[in-house]
Amino acid sequence: MAVLLGGMTASRQEPMSAILERQRAAFIADGPPDAALRRNRIDRMLALVLDNADDFVDAMTADFGTRPRAGSLFTEIMGMISVIEHTRAHVRQWMKPAKLMRPARPLGLRAEVRPSPLGVVGIIGPWNFPLNLVVLPAVAAFAAGNRAMIKMSEVTPRTADLMAAVAPAYFDAAELAVITGGADVAADFAALPFDHLFFTGSPDVGALVQRAAAANLVPVTLELGGKNPVVVGPAADVERAAGRIAQGRMINGGQVCVCPDYVFVPADRVEKFVAIARDTLRGMFSSIVDNDDYCSSVNEANFDRVVGLIEDARAKGARVESVAPPHESLPDRRTRKIAPTLLLDVDDGMRIADEETFGPVLAVRPYERLADVVDYVNARPAPLVAYWFGPDDADFRWFVERTRSGGVARNDFAAQMIPSAAPFGGVGRSGMGAYHGKAGFDAFSHYRTVVGSDLPFTVTGRAAPPFTRSTTMTTTLALRLVQRRTRRRLRNR
Repeated sequence: MAVLLGGMTASRQEPMSAILERQRAAFIADGPPDAALRRNRIDRMLALVLDNADDFVDAMTADFGTRPRAGSLFTEIMGMISVIEHTRAHVRQWMKPAKLMRPARPLGLRAEVRPSPLGVVGIIGPWNFPLNLVVLPAVAAFAAGNRAMIKMSEVTPRTADLMAAVAPAYFDAAELAVITGGADVAADFAALPFDHLFFTGSPDVGALVQRAAAANLVPVTLELGGKNPVVVGPAADVERAAGRIAQGRMINGGQVCVCPDYVFVPADRVEKFVAIARDTLRGMFSSIVDNDDYCSSVNEANFDRVVGLIEDARAKGARVESVAPPHESLPDRRTRKIAPTLLLDVDDGMRIADEETFGPVLAVRPYERLADVVDYVNARPAPLVAYWFGPDDADFRWFVERTRSGGVARNDFAAQMIPSAAPFGGVGRSGMGAYHGKAGFDAFSHYRTVVGSDLPFTVTGRAAPPFTRSTTMTTTLALRLVQRRTRRRLRNR
């Protein structure tokens, strides 16, 4: 484990539990930070990213093997700025207590709900977007007034080491501490008694994180994945849909939790869809092996897993269309690159029908009735996002109403993430809780009810014995009035 503290490398490995206690002690001693300090911490986090942007891009490229520089800048850095700026702009507003029972205030009864920081937030980051997906939850934690400890992914060690190296120049370790290390360190991190634990990763690991947190009754936010369905609607422009879906599948080499995973296409237009998707992919990549714009699988384990999914489908009867450039032999283990691949005739006995792909592979399924698509989606764990290509018509609205997913995007990749104020999160197996915008502030806050009475009499004391006859009669009368009102509502349905 490597921990960097207070602007210098620790001469010894400080236990993570000691860092947590130091942060908690500072939180208690200093009290809840005001809006100015919260904004200052957000500004410092943004400066950390922007001042070191080139180094972070270089580190991520080295971690992946090949990762497009422009892609890293767009997704990892530029992609988070609008959310950060939105959060910063609204911190003061979100901090204000909500006044309740306003008409009773002149009489002496005051009630409000105050958002209060939790204390110390633990953040466990993933490897696919190793910078963005730790910075954004940390910003939300700062906005809510908390301290933060970040466990960087061991799968992208250069990015992790860089984050640990530069963070002390912007933060005291009592505000933000960066932890690096392997899976054993991550397991110990998840078991710490944080005030909240935030995890981004796979559902299987998320279950382990939740189990570890449960031992200390630590609340968790789980940002997970799943198999995201795409529906090409009956009234869709198939040419536009196929091109955009193919492009979306290839972002970060398909290693994105919101990537389209399988697509339902009207049966009579499947071949047209496949032809356009194939042409789109060929136009995107005239070469792959030596193409710096083509993202590698992050490591051999993921490379082998994705290749295994393709070969399992092939062996069980799927039609496999590898969109490889002429004269290139793919998959290529040296560069860990897999050609864009379209799978047809997929059935539920194939591994790829259930396992999240996380690679440049798209399964194409035909459908005759939209109801069958809805039944298929509903029979499986709720995805992080459901995609629809086509107009905002009755079919689309029916699909939205009858399915469950973390979000819905129509006609564009990850469109549900475009609004900076929109909450981002899954449901069921694709996640628990949400962040971005006020949802992030809420996730890391406790809404504390504060009520004070200056009334000349007690409101709740009538619940204590001895009970007078007037109390009994009043209670009985109130109960009967409520009963009659409820019965009347039911009759008038």
